[in-house]
Amino acid sequence: MTSTPRAVLADDERLMREQLRARLAEAWPELQLVAEAKNGSEAVALVAEHRPDIVFLDIRMPGLTGVEAAKQIAQMEIGADDLLPEIVFITAYDQYAVEAFEQGVADYVLKPAERERLALTVARLKKRLAAREAGEAAGAGDGSAAPPLQQLLHQLSARMNPGGSVQYLQWIQASVGQAIQMIPVEDVLFFISDEKYTRVQTANLEALIRKPIKELVDELDPKLFWQIHRSTLINVKAIAGVTRDFRGRQIVAVKGHKEQLEVSRSYLGLFKGM
Repeated sequence: MTSTPRAVLADDERLMREQLRARLAEAWPELQLVAEAKNGSEAVALVAEHRPDIVFLDIRMPGLTGVEAAKQIAQMEIGADDLLPEIVFITAYDQYAVEAFEQGVADYVLKPAERERLALTVARLKKRLAAREAGEAAGAGDGSAAPPLQQLLHQLSARMNPGGSVQYLQWIQASVGQAIQMIPVEDVLFFISDEKYTRVQTANLEALIRKPIKELVDELDPKLFWQIHRSTLINVKAIAGVTRDFRGRQIVAVKGHKEQLEVSRSYLGLFKGM
Protein backbone atom coordinates (compact mmCIF):
# COMPACT_ATOMS: atom_id res chain seq x y z
CA MET A 1 0.00 0.00 0.00
CA THR A 2 1.14 3.57 -0.64
CA SER A 3 3.14 4.79 2.38
CA THR A 4 1.37 8.16 2.48
CA PRO A 5 -2.31 7.78 1.55
CA ARG A 6 -4.09 11.11 1.09
CA ALA A 7 -7.57 12.18 2.22
CA VAL A 8 -10.09 15.02 2.03
CA LEU A 9 -12.46 15.66 4.95
CA ALA A 10 -15.84 17.38 4.54
CA ASP A 11 -18.13 18.34 7.43
CA ASP A 12 -20.04 21.57 8.04
CA GLU A 13 -19.33 21.38 11.79
CA ARG A 14 -15.89 22.77 12.67
CA LEU A 15 -15.71 20.87 15.98
CA MET A 16 -16.52 17.62 14.22
CA ARG A 17 -13.75 18.21 11.68
CA GLU A 18 -11.30 18.94 14.49
CA GLN A 19 -12.29 15.82 16.42
CA LEU A 20 -12.11 13.52 13.41
CA ARG A 21 -8.80 15.05 12.34
CA ALA A 22 -7.34 14.35 15.78
CA ARG A 23 -8.73 10.80 15.97
CA LEU A 24 -7.45 9.99 12.48
CA ALA A 25 -4.00 11.23 13.47
CA GLU A 26 -4.07 8.75 16.36
CA ALA A 27 -5.47 5.81 14.40
CA TRP A 28 -3.56 6.37 11.16
CA PRO A 29 -0.47 8.61 11.59
CA GLU A 30 0.64 7.98 7.98
CA LEU A 31 -2.60 9.39 6.54
CA GLN A 32 -2.10 12.83 4.98
CA LEU A 33 -5.16 15.07 5.29
CA VAL A 34 -4.63 17.30 2.27
CA ALA A 35 -7.75 19.49 2.53
CA GLU A 36 -10.94 20.17 4.51
CA ALA A 37 -14.33 21.30 3.21
CA LYS A 38 -17.32 22.91 4.94
CA ASN A 39 -19.92 21.66 2.44
CA GLY A 40 -20.48 19.23 -0.41
CA SER A 41 -19.63 21.65 -3.21
CA GLU A 42 -16.27 22.44 -1.64
CA ALA A 43 -15.65 18.72 -1.19
CA VAL A 44 -16.23 17.98 -4.88
CA ALA A 45 -13.90 20.82 -5.90
CA LEU A 46 -11.17 19.71 -3.49
CA VAL A 47 -11.38 16.09 -4.64
CA ALA A 48 -11.02 17.24 -8.26
CA GLU A 49 -8.00 19.35 -7.27
CA HIS A 50 -6.15 16.93 -4.99
CA ARG A 51 -7.23 13.49 -6.29
CA PRO A 52 -7.11 11.89 -2.82
CA ASP A 53 -7.25 8.18 -2.05
CA ILE A 54 -10.07 8.65 0.50
CA VAL A 55 -12.91 11.14 1.05
CA PHE A 56 -14.65 11.51 4.42
CA LEU A 57 -18.10 13.01 3.72
CA ASP A 58 -20.69 14.17 6.23
CA ILE A 59 -24.03 12.83 4.96
CA ARG A 60 -25.99 15.96 5.93
CA MET A 61 -24.43 19.24 4.81
CA PRO A 62 -26.07 22.47 3.62
CA GLY A 63 -26.49 22.87 -0.11
CA LEU A 64 -24.96 19.78 -1.63
CA THR A 65 -25.33 16.82 0.75
CA GLY A 66 -22.65 14.21 1.24
CA VAL A 67 -24.64 11.72 -0.83
CA GLU A 68 -25.04 14.22 -3.69
CA ALA A 69 -21.33 15.07 -3.47
CA ALA A 70 -20.48 11.36 -3.63
CA LYS A 71 -22.59 11.02 -6.80
CA GLN A 72 -20.60 13.82 -8.44
CA ILE A 73 -17.28 12.38 -7.28
CA ALA A 74 -18.24 8.95 -8.68
CA GLN A 75 -18.73 10.55 -12.11
CA MET A 76 -15.48 12.53 -12.21
CA GLU A 77 -13.27 12.40 -15.27
CA ILE A 78 -10.21 10.32 -14.35
CA GLY A 79 -7.27 8.90 -16.25
CA ALA A 80 -7.22 5.29 -17.44
CA ASP A 81 -4.79 4.29 -14.69
CA ASP A 82 -6.37 6.38 -11.93
CA LEU A 83 -8.92 5.23 -9.38
CA LEU A 84 -11.86 6.98 -7.79
CA PRO A 85 -11.35 7.63 -4.07
CA GLU A 86 -12.72 5.38 -1.37
CA ILE A 87 -15.82 6.94 0.21
CA VAL A 88 -16.37 7.09 3.98
CA PHE A 89 -19.60 8.73 5.17
CA ILE A 90 -19.85 10.57 8.49
CA THR A 91 -23.29 10.38 10.05
CA ALA A 92 -25.12 10.91 13.32
CA TYR A 93 -27.97 8.72 12.04
CA ASP A 94 -27.28 5.05 12.53
CA GLN A 95 -30.41 4.06 10.61
CA TYR A 96 -28.82 5.35 7.41
CA ALA A 97 -25.63 3.46 7.99
CA VAL A 98 -25.39 -0.12 9.11
CA GLU A 99 -27.51 -2.03 6.60
CA ALA A 100 -26.26 -0.12 3.55
CA PHE A 101 -22.59 0.27 4.43
CA GLU A 102 -21.91 -3.23 5.67
CA GLN A 103 -22.16 -4.32 2.02
CA GLY A 104 -18.58 -3.14 1.70
CA VAL A 105 -19.02 -0.58 -1.09
CA ALA A 106 -18.19 2.24 1.29
CA ASP A 107 -17.69 2.66 5.02
CA TYR A 108 -19.12 4.96 7.63
CA VAL A 109 -18.16 6.73 10.86
CA LEU A 110 -20.80 7.58 13.44
CA LYS A 111 -20.71 10.91 15.25
CA PRO A 112 -18.96 11.34 17.58
CA ALA A 113 -16.08 9.33 16.13
CA GLU A 114 -15.24 6.62 18.64
CA ARG A 115 -11.67 5.33 18.62
CA GLU A 116 -12.61 1.65 18.44
CA ARG A 117 -15.02 2.06 15.51
CA LEU A 118 -12.62 4.40 13.69
CA ALA A 119 -9.86 1.80 14.05
CA LEU A 120 -12.11 -0.68 12.21
CA THR A 121 -12.71 1.84 9.41
CA VAL A 122 -8.96 2.46 9.11
CA ALA A 123 -8.27 -1.28 8.92
CA ARG A 124 -10.88 -1.67 6.18
CA LEU A 125 -9.47 1.26 4.22
CA LYS A 126 -5.92 -0.06 4.44
CA LYS A 127 -7.10 -3.42 3.12
CA ARG A 128 -9.05 -1.84 0.27
CA LEU A 129 -6.20 0.47 -0.74
CA ALA A 130 -3.72 -2.42 -0.68
CA ALA A 131 -6.04 -4.49 -2.87
CA ARG A 132 -6.51 -1.59 -5.28
CA GLU A 133 -2.76 -1.15 -5.60
CA ALA A 134 -2.43 -4.86 -6.34
CA GLY A 135 -5.10 -4.51 -9.03
CA GLU A 136 -7.61 -6.64 -7.20
CA ALA A 137 -11.30 -6.16 -6.41
CA ALA A 138 -11.59 -5.09 -2.79
CA GLY A 139 -15.22 -5.86 -2.10
CA ALA A 140 -16.68 -7.44 0.99
CA GLY A 141 -18.39 -10.78 1.20
CA ASP A 142 -17.91 -14.28 -0.13
CA GLY A 143 -16.70 -13.68 -3.66
CA SER A 144 -20.04 -12.75 -5.17
CA ALA A 145 -20.61 -9.47 -6.95
CA ALA A 146 -20.72 -6.42 -4.69
CA PRO A 147 -23.56 -3.93 -5.18
CA PRO A 148 -22.43 -0.94 -7.27
CA LEU A 149 -21.74 2.40 -5.61
CA GLN A 150 -24.64 4.13 -7.36
CA GLN A 151 -27.04 1.55 -5.89
CA LEU A 152 -25.81 2.41 -2.38
CA LEU A 153 -26.19 6.14 -3.08
CA HIS A 154 -29.74 5.68 -4.34
CA GLN A 155 -30.58 3.72 -1.18
CA LEU A 156 -29.21 6.51 0.99
CA SER A 157 -31.10 9.19 -0.96
CA ALA A 158 -34.33 7.26 -0.46
CA ARG A 159 -33.68 6.87 3.28
CA MET A 160 -32.96 10.57 3.68
CA ASN A 161 -36.12 11.52 1.77
CA PRO A 162 -38.66 8.84 2.74
CA GLY A 163 -41.59 10.89 1.48
CA GLY A 164 -40.25 11.20 -2.04
CA SER A 165 -40.93 8.47 -4.59
CA VAL A 166 -38.22 7.69 -7.16
CA GLN A 167 -39.44 7.37 -10.74
CA TYR A 168 -36.89 5.67 -12.97
CA LEU A 169 -36.84 5.92 -16.75
CA GLN A 170 -39.10 3.41 -18.48
CA TRP A 171 -38.51 4.51 -22.07
CA ILE A 172 -35.59 5.96 -24.03
CA GLN A 173 -36.39 8.36 -26.86
CA ALA A 174 -33.52 7.88 -29.31
CA SER A 175 -32.47 8.60 -32.89
CA VAL A 176 -32.32 5.61 -35.23
CA GLY A 177 -31.17 6.93 -38.60
CA GLN A 178 -33.53 9.77 -39.45
CA ALA A 179 -36.31 8.48 -37.18
CA ILE A 180 -37.08 8.89 -33.48
CA GLN A 181 -37.85 5.64 -31.71
CA MET A 182 -39.18 4.83 -28.25
CA ILE A 183 -37.10 2.03 -26.72
CA PRO A 184 -38.19 0.23 -23.53
CA VAL A 185 -35.40 0.59 -20.97
CA GLU A 186 -35.60 -3.11 -20.08
CA ASP A 187 -34.67 -3.95 -23.72
CA VAL A 188 -31.39 -1.99 -23.56
CA LEU A 189 -28.31 -4.20 -23.26
CA PHE A 190 -25.88 -1.38 -22.55
CA PHE A 191 -25.16 2.35 -22.91
CA ILE A 192 -21.76 3.64 -24.08
CA SER A 193 -20.85 7.34 -24.25
CA ASP A 194 -18.31 9.23 -26.30
CA GLU A 195 -17.69 12.99 -26.18
CA LYS A 196 -20.98 13.97 -27.85
CA TYR A 197 -23.42 11.07 -27.86
CA THR A 198 -24.46 8.01 -25.88
CA ARG A 199 -25.04 4.83 -27.83
CA VAL A 200 -28.10 2.80 -26.85
CA GLN A 201 -27.70 -0.86 -27.78
CA THR A 202 -30.46 -3.45 -27.80
CA ALA A 203 -30.36 -6.95 -29.27
CA ASN A 204 -31.94 -5.65 -32.48
CA LEU A 205 -30.89 -2.04 -32.94
CA GLU A 206 -28.37 0.68 -32.18
CA ALA A 207 -29.52 4.23 -31.43
CA LEU A 208 -28.06 7.53 -30.22
CA ILE A 209 -29.08 9.98 -27.49
CA ARG A 210 -27.44 13.17 -26.22
CA LYS A 211 -27.82 12.34 -22.52
CA PRO A 212 -24.44 11.57 -20.87
CA ILE A 213 -23.79 8.56 -18.65
CA LYS A 214 -23.50 10.71 -15.51
CA GLU A 215 -27.15 11.76 -15.98
CA LEU A 216 -28.38 8.29 -16.91
CA VAL A 217 -26.87 6.88 -13.71
CA ASP A 218 -29.36 8.91 -11.66
CA GLU A 219 -32.32 8.21 -13.95
CA LEU A 220 -32.01 4.43 -14.34
CA ASP A 221 -32.84 1.81 -11.71
CA PRO A 222 -29.44 0.94 -10.14
CA LYS A 223 -30.64 -2.62 -9.51
CA LEU A 224 -31.09 -3.06 -13.27
CA PHE A 225 -28.13 -1.07 -14.66
CA TRP A 226 -24.60 -1.22 -13.30
CA GLN A 227 -21.88 1.24 -14.18
CA ILE A 228 -18.74 -0.72 -15.14
CA HIS A 229 -16.77 2.16 -16.64
CA ARG A 230 -16.96 5.95 -16.62
CA SER A 231 -18.54 5.72 -20.09
CA THR A 232 -20.47 2.43 -19.80
CA LEU A 233 -23.69 1.19 -18.16
CA ILE A 234 -24.79 -2.41 -18.61
CA ASN A 235 -28.10 -4.14 -18.00
CA VAL A 236 -27.40 -6.69 -15.24
CA LYS A 237 -29.65 -9.22 -17.01
CA ALA A 238 -27.48 -8.89 -20.13
CA ILE A 239 -24.24 -9.97 -18.42
CA ALA A 240 -23.26 -13.34 -19.90
CA GLY A 241 -20.01 -13.63 -17.99
CA VAL A 242 -16.78 -11.92 -17.00
CA THR A 243 -13.28 -12.95 -18.09
CA ARG A 244 -9.77 -11.51 -18.00
CA ASP A 245 -7.82 -10.69 -21.15
CA PHE A 246 -4.07 -11.11 -21.66
CA ARG A 247 -3.47 -7.71 -20.02
CA GLY A 248 -5.39 -8.73 -16.89
CA ARG A 249 -8.37 -6.48 -17.60
CA GLN A 250 -11.87 -7.69 -16.74
CA ILE A 251 -14.06 -8.04 -19.84
CA VAL A 252 -17.86 -8.45 -19.75
CA ALA A 253 -19.53 -10.62 -22.37
CA VAL A 254 -23.02 -9.45 -23.37
CA LYS A 255 -25.97 -11.77 -23.98
CA GLY A 256 -27.39 -11.39 -27.46
CA HIS A 257 -24.49 -9.24 -28.71
CA LYS A 258 -20.95 -9.86 -29.90
CA GLU A 259 -19.46 -6.76 -28.25
CA GLN A 260 -17.30 -7.14 -25.14
CA LEU A 261 -17.12 -4.35 -22.57
CA GLU A 262 -14.13 -3.44 -20.42
CA VAL A 263 -14.49 -2.97 -16.66
CA SER A 264 -12.39 -0.02 -15.46
CA ARG A 265 -10.25 -0.33 -12.34
CA SER A 266 -12.63 1.74 -10.23
CA TYR A 267 -15.41 -0.83 -10.75
CA LEU A 268 -13.49 -4.08 -10.29
CA GLY A 269 -15.29 -4.71 -6.99
CA LEU A 270 -18.50 -5.46 -8.90
CA PHE A 271 -17.09 -8.81 -9.96
CA LYS A 272 -14.99 -9.79 -6.98
CA GLY A 273 -13.66 -13.31 -7.20
CA MET A 274 -13.68 -13.47 -11.02
